Amino acid sequence: MVLAACAPVPQRTSVPAQWHASPNFDDRRPNFVIIHHTSDDTLERALGTLTDPIRAVSAHYLIGRDGTIHQLVDERSRAWHAGESKWGANTDINSSSIGIELDNNGREPFPGAQISALLALLTDLQERYGIPKTNVLGHADVAPRRKADPSRYFPWKALAERGFGLWCDAPSPTPPELLDDAVALQALGYDVSDVEAAIGAFKLHFLAEESSRVMNARDRSVLHCLLRDKAR
Repeated sequence: MVLAACAPVPQRTSVPAQWHASPNFDDRRPNFVIIHHTSDDTLERALGTLTDPIRAVSAHYLIGRDGTIHQLVDERSRAWHAGESKWGANTDINSSSIGIELDNNGREPFPGAQISALLALLTDLQERYGIPKTNVLGHADVAPRRKADPSRYFPWKALAERGFGLWCDAPSPTPPELLDDAVALQALGYDVSDVEAAIGAFKLHFLAEESSRVMNARDRSVLHCLLRDKAR
């Protein structure tokens, strides 16, 4: 009786409806992992930001420079880390993702201990949820007009070698002559409502370039290679 009284009240519609509880449901199941850097110089400052009710931002995990993993939000809950974001047809990334913040100011390499801890966490998440490798993304990938994290120092290739995310090594295959940048980027998953922003996010992730928003022959070759890998 006491336990029943303490159980959370189920969310229901405000219009008249008969309640018939069904046992056939489960918790939210994430299908994406979104990686961020905190932009802070210390873990303490990052923890303060991510737990401040006034700032209203959070993530499921924060990984320190020393590799310590801090969990801030239950995986079954929706953390507030991606904001206005989109990947493919998904326009509510927060509702379908695990957010991982890395203690990094954006102007420094990511320490080996931190990346090792991230890989261990990604392995655990992938084993439990079956998250596709193509759905391990950066914040800039899903919010190209607003964000540029994780920075160009983030080792996406090392993650891809472990099965998290896509990568394409040189030499890349020659793309079709009529490859359209916007169409190809959209096929990969990018929101191309602002094509230049999408190009910038693509080049940050796959070419470690922070400023260029113009595609060249090398860039199109890499993009074509990634699309082939995604289709496999």
